[in-house]
Amino acid sequence: MAETPDTPDTDMREAWDAGGADLEALQRALTATDDFSAVGAANLLPLRAKGLIHAHVRIRGTGAVLRIPRLSSFGLEPVDNLAYQAACFSRAVASGHVPKLIGTIPPQADIPWGALIISEIIGGTPSVPDALPAIAQALAAIHALAVPADAARAPIPLHADPVTATLAVIEAQAEYLHEAGLASAALSQIKDELARARAFAAEAVGADIPVTLVGTDTHPGNFMTRPDGVAIFVDLEKMLYGAPAIDLAHATVYTSTMWDADVATALTPEDVAVFYAAYFAAMPSALALRIRPWCGPLRRFTWLRTTTWCAKWRVQSRDGVAWSAAQHDPAYIQSVRDRIADYFDPATIEAIRAGFDADDAL
Repeated sequence: MAETPDTPDTDMREAWDAGGADLEALQRALTATDDFSAVGAANLLPLRAKGLIHAHVRIRGTGAVLRIPRLSSFGLEPVDNLAYQAACFSRAVASGHVPKLIGTIPPQADIPWGALIISEIIGGTPSVPDALPAIAQALAAIHALAVPADAARAPIPLHADPVTATLAVIEAQAEYLHEAGLASAALSQIKDELARARAFAAEAVGADIPVTLVGTDTHPGNFMTRPDGVAIFVDLEKMLYGAPAIDLAHATVYTSTMWDADVATALTPEDVAVFYAAYFAAMPSALALRIRPWCGPLRRFTWLRTTTWCAKWRVQSRDGVAWSAAQHDPAYIQSVRDRIADYFDPATIEAIRAGFDADDAL
């Protein structure tokens, strides 16, 4: 799902490149399907690892890519996780800003989490901040999709009260803060933000918070830009029905724009303003009016969601789970550790918090 890589050598075919799946098993599973019956082992090209949850393998000559889960972000069993992710692609495809789902490979021997077969996006990493308006337009197209009736929403979760639901996620992740090796100044600042988040959530109960299909993990590195400049959201494994303002925040807060090394840019307030202006210009006016009041307040809330997740990852990645260095390219994992160290630097936290008051005017 990224730019065309160099032809891989033997080392690129290590297990972590295919998400723990065996390339020969993937090839056998593909040849059992009508559309990919002629695929040979040489057609499978593992792509450079850029994420913690999935690996990607290009099926050369077919215009398709295998998206291979390493684990479930929501703790689902492999079969349920695959069905959930397939639903995410199917629900969002009408936006015109996500890859198309071609098929799935069920979990089986040597492919423990199964795989999705999705259309290959020809393009590259977005140039930030220049690509922010295109990313905003992609999110607007996803958020503008009709929300299905209750009976038709499963298996995609619903956050009917998005603030309360997000606070529950934050609280669960915050349990890891004391084990995460934070400086006392950092821990103090995060605890202060937790107190603010609890107060904010209490005040928001019963408020009119619009709910739409959202991407959840919408940092700029999870988008690609096509040659025509259109942005495509490619990481759909956490979609749910929730608050679109959280997606907008996650696309532009420091901990998001610095996450992907190929994108890493600290945005200026002017950059953020351009992003929001592009988003609201692309949104139906009635929905835009309901979303706008939540944009500023939910930025610090979203930053806290990411920051507490980093504490959880720092603790859990010590234990050899699927997102540890035991299951990934060690150099990539070290880069993640370095980024998280920056996020937990008391000076970084102080600077981010200082910008939130200005964000309230969005």
